[in-house]
Amino acid sequence: MEHPAGGDESRGWGPPFVGPEQDISTYFLSANRNKQSVAVDMKTDEGKALVERLVRQSDVLIENFRSGVLDRLGFPVERLRELNPRLVVLSITGFGHDGPEGGRPGYDQIAQGEAGLMSLTGPSPDEPYRVGASIGDVLAGMYGAYGVLAALHERARTGKGAVVRTSLLAAITGVHAYHGTAWTVGGQVPRANGNHHASIAPYGAFRCADGMVQIAAANDALWRKVATLLDIDPDLPQYATNRDRFAHRDDLIRDMETALAKHDRAHWLAELDRLGVPAGAIRSIDEVYEWEQTRSQGLVVEVDHPVLGTISLPGPPLRFDGAPPFPHTAPPALGQHNDEVLVWLEERER
Repeated sequence: MEHPAGGDESRGWGPPFVGPEQDISTYFLSANRNKQSVAVDMKTDEGKALVERLVRQSDVLIENFRSGVLDRLGFPVERLRELNPRLVVLSITGFGHDGPEGGRPGYDQIAQGEAGLMSLTGPSPDEPYRVGASIGDVLAGMYGAYGVLAALHERARTGKGAVVRTSLLAAITGVHAYHGTAWTVGGQVPRANGNHHASIAPYGAFRCADGMVQIAAANDALWRKVATLLDIDPDLPQYATNRDRFAHRDDLIRDMETALAKHDRAHWLAELDRLGVPAGAIRSIDEVYEWEQTRSQGLVVEVDHPVLGTISLPGPPLRFDGAPPFPHTAPPALGQHNDEVLVWLEERER
């Protein structure tokens, strides 16, 4: 549901813009595959009436207003339950719907900083970096989706809907993993480690003759394979165990990169693959989408856009064995499905 004046704000986010008038945001295209657009002003009586009709006929309502906005528009949780007791509501906010700072607006980069992710990302503790993708936005959607699925599963038993809440703060904090317990249990504040793991060595990106190769030797057996390949004695006291290697990580990186400088990336990737050592390249985005492995997993799909014609979009990250390929539709024009949704409502209301 979009406001008739301009629609979703991501329609204006770019570059790049595409189309004959260079007015279609590729940012918007990335997030709205398989959706329908209804243009409605929820502040008008007509808009409120349409929302009420939709709520009565829907299983799930997803909203990402600031705390209290939906209430002011006339749709507090109590009203939504009155309209449809079976409705599952997903509310995504910046920092949570309550608490001392629950009303703060949230954007991805702000949340990455506030939730500590930027302090873990970058070349050193003195240079915090944002993650290159809008990871907080994506994670909040993912957490919200499985919260909704859990609520729908519970509804099958109770017949009652539920309110599911998450936030950018919750989503990013939820993926701290071992960084979180380093502090909550170990009393240590994790800091940025550049392209190397915070607890395992060698595990990171290493320079070779023509660029960088990533190597993940997560146990001593893998380390021995890497060391033998690079003519490093795996039993040197400073390298014998992961604890030893991590304590002497700078020396380890130097010794490995001295050996890796003798050959190019392709050579080392072939050798590491032969030994069964997890390793990889660092691909650019264009390389990822042209990679046959990516395409084999259904991660690129083609859709027919009413203005752009046939375009390729990032595909769904899930596959279901035995299910036929899902037909995908292009991201919608503003208000494209107003009439179609009204027809659907009339059929449901009969």
